Amino acid sequence: MTMLNTCLKFTAREKQSLVLFLFMLLIICVTQKSIAQESIAQESTGEKLSNVKSAINKQKTTIKQVDSKRQKLLAQLKVDDLAIANIIKTLNKTESSLKNTKKRLNELIKEKSQMTREKQQQETVLAKQLRTAYSTGHHDYLKLILNQQDPGSVQRTVTYYQYLNKARIKEIDQYKVTIAQLVEITSQQKQQAEQLQVLESEQIQQKTSLKNNKNQRQSTVAQLNKQLLNSKQKLRKLEEEEADLVAALSRIAQLSKQEVDLTGLSKLKRKLSWPVKGKINRSFGSRKQDYLKWKGVLMAAPLGRQVKTIHNGTVLFSDWLKGYGLVTVIDHGEGYMSLYGHNQALLKSVGERVETGEPIALVGQSGGQSQSALYFEIRYNGQAVNPKLWCR
Repeated sequence: MTMLNTCLKFTAREKQSLVLFLFMLLIICVTQKSIAQESIAQESTGEKLSNVKSAINKQKTTIKQVDSKRQKLLAQLKVDDLAIANIIKTLNKTESSLKNTKKRLNELIKEKSQMTREKQQQETVLAKQLRTAYSTGHHDYLKLILNQQDPGSVQRTVTYYQYLNKARIKEIDQYKVTIAQLVEITSQQKQQAEQLQVLESEQIQQKTSLKNNKNQRQSTVAQLNKQLLNSKQKLRKLEEEEADLVAALSRIAQLSKQEVDLTGLSKLKRKLSWPVKGKINRSFGSRKQDYLKWKGVLMAAPLGRQVKTIHNGTVLFSDWLKGYGLVTVIDHGEGYMSLYGHNQALLKSVGERVETGEPIALVGQSGGQSQSALYFEIRYNGQAVNPKLWCR
């Protein structure tokens, strides 16, 4: 009985040891599994980190490529805008010459018509004088003397003939002048007609070239618009453009020479006219992008409409500027400047003096604008001020 109990007790201890062994084995398995899972997790995290770094590098490369492409497109846009501006200026000169040539041609036609009438009148007078001379018998001075008529009568007749001869000579001389004038007018008329034909041919070529350049510009703008920018990129782009503008204005302000007769705009509030007639699409101080605000106004106006300076001054800048296209800046003195952007063509050069209301540019959509409009600023000592305080 005692032996049986000892065997049974031993068996219980063995069972307890076995359970303990199995428990320890389970802990070891769980631990090894945890270690294996942790190792796998670390490998997975490392792989993810590597993928993220690869994606970041790829994105940076893409952004760099996009920036590079945008810079090339912006350079092409500048070329397109300047080409259109040059053609527009040439075309305007051609159209002005055409107008003057047509006017001169019409004047020559009227002069020729008048001279033709005078020629016909002179021919009538000469014909009448010749008939009168013929009807008197064609007497000469010697026959009159040999006829032994009354000397007084002879003298009167001779005087009469001399008068008729002088009148005929005068009419003949005037007739010759008229004929010469007619020949000259006819020659001028022919030259003007040929010039008109040449100008019309040039005009056709210029319009064709203008159309081609506009198509090229439209293609460039379309490609630029394909390069979609997120909010941060748009903000950075606008910041760069505004910084470029401020830097340019700072440079030209330093180069400007103050003229004695330029008295600024301080006494002209609410007295100046707007540079163009048009609706204000963007007001001064309104939101542009994030924290950036409009430093001027954007005025909708038809393509080609004249842009006029708000007050007299001197042209400080007349060139293409990134983001603003073809820009003219006028110095009005006493720290005041006005800026006109997105023009189609610039009519004034740096250093030229302009008077109030004088055309300085033509409304356009340069700088990548999709619609024709004028960007207009007034600055005082480099700081933008609300144009509505000066223009009415």
